[in-house]
Amino acid sequence: MNRVLFVRTLSASRIRLVVCALALFAWGLVIPVIYATFGKELASVIGGNPLLSQFSEFGGGDLFSLSGAMAVGFIHPFTTLLMGIFAVGLPIGAVAGERQRGTLEVLLARPISRRSYIGTLFVAGALLLGILMAVELLANVTSAGAMGVLGELSVGNVPLLWFNGWLLFVAFMAIGFAASVSFDRLAPALGITLAVLLTMYVVDVVASLWPDASWIARYSLFHYVRAKPLLDTGNLALGDVALLSAVVALAMAYAWFVFPRRDLAAPG
Repeated sequence: MNRVLFVRTLSASRIRLVVCALALFAWGLVIPVIYATFGKELASVIGGNPLLSQFSEFGGGDLFSLSGAMAVGFIHPFTTLLMGIFAVGLPIGAVAGERQRGTLEVLLARPISRRSYIGTLFVAGALLLGILMAVELLANVTSAGAMGVLGELSVGNVPLLWFNGWLLFVAFMAIGFAASVSFDRLAPALGITLAVLLTMYVVDVVASLWPDASWIARYSLFHYVRAKPLLDTGNLALGDVALLSAVVALAMAYAWFVFPRRDLAAPG
């Protein structure tokens, strides 16, 4: 890992990090407030209607328990969008973006190997994703305490959700690196990475809302972060961790193998 590149990457990302962190903190504060204010009323209204009850289980969460509400907040498109700014934007801009601008050759002309370049950016991105995930969950706990419902949550299980969720978005970042080193232009690398993330997101949501299609959930990486059961029981499935870790390892191994062998002729 290159220390100078690591520090400069963090410095260059500081404004985006602050903006995304503030947005995630605000979002994290809202979720327990909604549960504490409307959760019981919604449960009484929706509980007698099977159709509404099914649609209330968005992404495996619900608004009838604190852990369920936090699960909804975790799988919500807003969270995915903000986390995706770094999980997708950083790896795509690091190689394909620099390549398209014609600046990648200048970066690699310095005393840094291609693998060190990729590895340093991966570590920096993983750190940034970890910070953002921690901010949202910290806001959840803070808001739950302020609303007087923190006793309904096993706070000791929150770090497990942080780790599982962090690993999920690191997996998407690794896929982004694999796509980024494969193309000389931003559009195809970005398109493939976004297509993978959005397709898996839609598959997971559809599977959670449509019982007959629940079997398709296994094809989505989002399925391997079971937020509500994890917060309730604290049982982190080793199979889920192993699968997400395997995606990270395979995608980064591909990037490490392909990138040093790519021809970096001047862009057309």
